[in-house]
Amino acid sequence: MNGNGSNDHDLDRLEGGWRELADGLYGLRADPPPTLASAVLERVGLADAFVTVDGPAGPLLVAYNGRGISATAPGADEAGFAERFQARFRRPLRPAGQPPARLAAQVERLLTPGRRGTPPRYDLRGTTEFERAVLAKAQEIPPGQVRPYAWVASELGQPAAVRAVGAALGRNPVPVLIPCHRVVGSDGRLTGYAWGVPYKRALLATEGADPDELERLARRGTRFFGSDTTRIYCYPTCAHARRVTDAHRLTFTGAAQAAAAGYRPCRVCRPPALAG
Repeated sequence: MNGNGSNDHDLDRLEGGWRELADGLYGLRADPPPTLASAVLERVGLADAFVTVDGPAGPLLVAYNGRGISATAPGADEAGFAERFQARFRRPLRPAGQPPARLAAQVERLLTPGRRGTPPRYDLRGTTEFERAVLAKAQEIPPGQVRPYAWVASELGQPAAVRAVGAALGRNPVPVLIPCHRVVGSDGRLTGYAWGVPYKRALLATEGADPDELERLARRGTRFFGSDTTRIYCYPTCAHARRVTDAHRLTFTGAAQAAAAGYRPCRVCRPPALAG
């Protein structure tokens, strides 16, 4: 008997029983899946995985983590994508067999013309508040339509920030899904795309725009279309402008010319009201 009133022999038996139970449970252990550590890090946004999806202009690599979609790239160079990703974001990136079902469905809806639904979340860590505002504004441009850099700057209340808008779009980590390809030069030309102008043209064409016509309008200095029935002027790709027949369509080189002719800006595509 010890000082606590317990029998030392009983304590030895109890401790032996716990050891036997622990040994038995240890024998039931299973090795964790090799991807467990990666999956945990991805869930909290400390690592990323990527998959290849069918994009509008060819295979598209899509990186994601628990915070959202973090990057995209054309689907021809997986090794280069992983290398560039790690250099920019300082996080590991691995290929995944299949993305989360919800994310896959959201991406599919986003890339399917005419379909609507909840957009995917994006992980835009590493971008500034201004850059995120620019990217959010780009997402307001409907498929098949374009707006100039100056439109984005004006919409953000910073009309002088045209160059900064271009720089922000150039740093877009999620091209195609965040549609910076729908923003064009202030003269209407299809310039300034990180993946090259041919890719930008292909994306716009799949959305129903006519890249050749956009370039022709830019060369002619045509910035807006007007309707002589409504006395409203729009960007040429605006849905309302497309409804105007040739017999009732006027062209303007700037907002000042349209205003001088007695036309007012469209409330949908929101062209500038004063500046020419």
